[in-house]
Amino acid sequence: MINPGLETTIARLGSGVMRWSLVLFFVGFGLYKFTPAEAADVAPLMAHSPVLFWVGPLLGQQGGSNLIGVIEIALGTMIAFRHVRPLLSAYGSLATSAVLLVTLSFLFTTPGLDPASSDAGFLVKDLTLFGAALWTSAEAFAAARRRTAASVAIRRELNALAREGKQRNTDQWIGAEHG
Repeated sequence: MINPGLETTIARLGSGVMRWSLVLFFVGFGLYKFTPAEAADVAPLMAHSPVLFWVGPLLGQQGGSNLIGVIEIALGTMIAFRHVRPLLSAYGSLATSAVLLVTLSFLFTTPGLDPASSDAGFLVKDLTLFGAALWTSAEAFAAARRRTAASVAIRRELNALAREGKQRNTDQWIGAEHG
C-alpha cells in the first residue's frame, strides 16, 4: 500500500499524461495530414472505409486528408480546454472516441492489410487511445457536473444574501419612517 497523498498525485499525473498525450497525438497527426506523404498514406484506408469512402472522391486525396487534419486538430484543441471548459473537453474526448473507432475499423475494412505490418501496428495503438479518450471524456463530464453544481450553490447563496440585504434595508427604511 502507498500513502493516499502519493496515490492522489499519481492519479493526477496519470490523468494529465493521458489527456495531454491525446492532445499531442491529435494535434500533431492532424498537422501531418496536411502533407502530401500522409495524404497518400491515408487515402487507401479512407477509400475502403464504410464511413469515409466518400471523402476522397468528393475532396480529392489532399483535400480529404486536410479535412481529417482539421477534425483532428479541432478535437485535440477541445480536449486541451479541460480546465477552462470541461464540458467542451468532454464532448471533444467523446468525439475523439468515435474517430478512433473509425480508424480501428480500418483493420477490418482495408483489403490486403497485413496484421503483422507496421501499418496494422500503428492502427492497433488506437485501441489504447480509444480507452484514454473514453476515460478523459468521463472525467471531464464529471468536472463539468461539479462545476455546474458549485455554480448553482454559489448563485443560491448570493440570492439568499441579496434577499437578506433587501429585507434589512426595508426594515431600516420602515424603522426610519415610523420611528
